Amino acid sequence: MVVAVVFDVGETLLDDTREFAAWADWIGVPRHTFSAVLGAVTAQGRNNAETFDYFQPGFDLAVERQRREDAGVGEQIDEDDLYLDVRPALAELRARGLWVGIAGNQTLKAAGLLRSLHLPADMVATSGEWGVAKPDRLFFDRVAEVTPAARHDIVYVGDHRDNDIVPAREAGLRTALIRRGPWGHLWAGDPVVLDAADWRVDSLAELPNLLRPVP
Repeated sequence: MVVAVVFDVGETLLDDTREFAAWADWIGVPRHTFSAVLGAVTAQGRNNAETFDYFQPGFDLAVERQRREDAGVGEQIDEDDLYLDVRPALAELRARGLWVGIAGNQTLKAAGLLRSLHLPADMVATSGEWGVAKPDRLFFDRVAEVTPAARHDIVYVGDHRDNDIVPAREAGLRTALIRRGPWGHLWAGDPVVLDAADWRVDSLAELPNLLRPVP
């Protein structure tokens, strides 16, 4: 029985359009060019951070992230970045008695920004806080550790085949793929996803009835 649901962040809860545009502006390339290269990297199943190397070989993401912060154009997350189904879906899951967590590959700063949104969730955590990032098994072990449920009663919801669905399944969690953002659409019909995902949804609004239907 599903007792808890834990959500990835980027392209699951947050629309990353603004952040991708900010990075394109920062490195001085047209936004559509950045998006096209990001798409090619995604289609090859590679880490999206590799996108930067095409424009600036040897690009140091951590250094440039700090430079953006120092320049006053750093990471921002606000209400407008949330997909419209996020608040109602999380609230409905909690109303049906499910424990709701948020845990993704985000920075320490992002953790604070997410908490400032006061989402209807019991826990918010990021890889920056934990010191371990997906797809490392230790990330999902930490998810299981902080979630008050047995692993087979936890559903991890994400858009990424290799960072979310496959490693969460290998860690003993149940999984749901959200078909949105570049990765969610690219891999929705992938045989690996079809095997590893317990559910595939187009909206978070589908989850309450799938995971805890009203009698």
